Amino acid sequence: MLLFYVRHGDPIYHPDQLTPLGERQAESVAKRLSLYGVDRIYASTSTRAKQTAKPLCEMLKKDMTLLDFANEGHAYDDFSIIDENGDRIWAIAKLENRRLMASADMRRLGFDWYTHPDLPDCNWEGGFQRIQEETDKFLFSLGYQHIKESGTYQILKPNEERIALFAHHHFGVGFFSALLDIPYPICLTQFEMCHTGMTVIYFPEGADGLTTPQILTLSNDSHLYRDGLPTKYNNRLYF
Repeated sequence: MLLFYVRHGDPIYHPDQLTPLGERQAESVAKRLSLYGVDRIYASTSTRAKQTAKPLCEMLKKDMTLLDFANEGHAYDDFSIIDENGDRIWAIAKLENRRLMASADMRRLGFDWYTHPDLPDCNWEGGFQRIQEETDKFLFSLGYQHIKESGTYQILKPNEERIALFAHHHFGVGFFSALLDIPYPICLTQFEMCHTGMTVIYFPEGADGLTTPQILTLSNDSHLYRDGLPTKYNNRLYF
């Protein structure tokens, strides 16, 4: 199985929708995926994710299946704080929290990272557990049963499908952590996704009935380059 994880296009967050540039980006990634062929299309219940998935659905004449657990609003509720100005922000937006997440002390905790005493007051354990459980259910529905102790999946049924999931950055790093068995602070501080960046995860069919998912590419934006669209990373940095 190949899983294509695609972040939404350039957004307006209030109200939730794509900008005109985001719409062009969605068309670009749809052209790329339509060349590969996609068997099933999933999307977060947010408007910006659905709008990003829509061009691919139209090109392939397929319906999208909505996954509410992938909506970034749930992660925001769990992993956000009130700052000194009284505004709600992602906890990781504060430099001291980002440095804590990347610290040697945090790495030593491994999968028990949420027990660190200096973490800001968020629903860290419960929020990540929700993502883990829902990710495991999603993979189970596709024929893979998670064996977390070994970082592998039991192949319940052969699956040669290509699956596309359109969602978000902050949800996505939790999804990758849960799926790949990488401690969440590592994914949070070191995995980034550009608008319509495509991450491809391969599930090789193991002879022993087990598979270990592999990232083939992370946040690839070659479709934007091909179509002459700006490759300015999240409107900040050209490369």
